[in-house]
Amino acid sequence: MKRIIALVDEAFEDLEHWYPVYRLREAGCTVDIVGPKKGMYHGKYGVPCEVTMTFDEVSAADYDGILVPGGWAPDKLRRYPKVLELVRDMNTENKPIGEICHAGWVLISAGILKGKTVTSTVGIRDDMTNAGATWVDQKSVVDGNIISAQSPSTLPEYMRDYLRVLFGE
Repeated sequence: MKRIIALVDEAFEDLEHWYPVYRLREAGCTVDIVGPKKGMYHGKYGVPCEVTMTFDEVSAADYDGILVPGGWAPDKLRRYPKVLELVRDMNTENKPIGEICHAGWVLISAGILKGKTVTSTVGIRDDMTNAGATWVDQKSVVDGNIISAQSPSTLPEYMRDYLRVLFGE
């Protein structure tokens, strides 16, 4: 059974969080919802999400992958040194890192995009390229262990790619 970290902070993009969480659970994975503090958080559209573990309670060594949702949460998440450490450790261990829409900000702040090919919302295209990545206009992109996608409308492609990388297919 695979274990996945799903990062959350206030104003996460509701679909970009819940769709991957449900797809992974349907595939038999355990998904832990991880945030700065335990308790209830709300997406951009008000959908609640309960954080049951904090950043300090998890280690990349205990998990098989990580998901970073879009919305406005990535701008908050990238300010936590522990989040950046988790992302860097996942990258070092070549474990799947899923990022969608604005979530690329977290990977930029973690310093892991140089030389990678990625996609995102067009709104952070310049940020991605300034971080050393090659940005492409595709629904979902896989470059090694990094799986990136553009928006809620690209969730089916994103999760097919994430699951393929996670299960080594």
